[in-house]
Amino acid sequence: MSTFLQLLFSSLETGSVYALAALGIIIIFRTSKTTNFAQGSLGMFNAFVATIFLMSNNISPLVAAVVGMISAFTTGVVIDLIIMRRAKNISPLSKQIITFGLIMLLSGVAPMVFGTSPLSFPRFIQSGTLEMVSASITHNAFLNIGIGIAIMLSLFYFLQKTKWGLAVRVTASNEQTARLMGVPTKTVTMGAWAVAAALGTLSALMLAPAITVNISMMDNVQINALIACVLGGFQTFYGPVIGAYIIGLSKNMLVYYVSSTWGDAILYTLILGFMVFRPNGIIGKRIIKKV
Repeated sequence: MSTFLQLLFSSLETGSVYALAALGIIIIFRTSKTTNFAQGSLGMFNAFVATIFLMSNNISPLVAAVVGMISAFTTGVVIDLIIMRRAKNISPLSKQIITFGLIMLLSGVAPMVFGTSPLSFPRFIQSGTLEMVSASITHNAFLNIGIGIAIMLSLFYFLQKTKWGLAVRVTASNEQTARLMGVPTKTVTMGAWAVAAALGTLSALMLAPAITVNISMMDNVQINALIACVLGGFQTFYGPVIGAYIIGLSKNMLVYYVSSTWGDAILYTLILGFMVFRPNGIIGKRIIKKV
């Protein structure tokens, strides 16, 4: 029982990291019909910003994380204004290729600006554990889980209960109709890029204490976040979040109880098999166009 609880909370922490990144991807996709393959690179770049700021000033990691998210928010705005808005009328595939270009840009600029050596970012809570049925869970793990769930619930409340949330949902449903109804779709899309970059940065900083801040730190998160979007379905905002937690839980359980070598491969094979029978994902629905 203690081992299961240990794995459960570890999975929730991992799932929170994947879910934040997946939520950023789906927000951009729903508002601009663009799959952002640079979500992980945006998080990596601004994780460097937060870490450098932390090393230069005697502040807490939480304050540094806020600084990194503000930097990411600004980065998202700049990317939308300078790059994506100018590519408004090109095909969705071309926009996806642009996001691949952003990966190369951010991965090339980061070592030039921040150096090539990995940097250490501490836990938000340095020490302390909580014992639950012989399972030892760190206070930092509880904080990461709580932060992830709180942010996602806040965003879902914003999307469902506020005027700007309605604007986002209308834009996601039909951008042209939203524009005709007076919805500032350009502002919505710009906000989507900004929020997505901030979510990616937070997920990177939650992960950083375990693997250091380096150029490739978010590669695995990017892959699993995209898989979570496919598994959960691209038609809703919450589907990818559900997919992310399923992946986080399944991966740890398979690695521990089935095979430490083949656990990941088994998980991806099962997901692939599931997608054969339900290609639109867990929450996704089949879209039928009438001609």
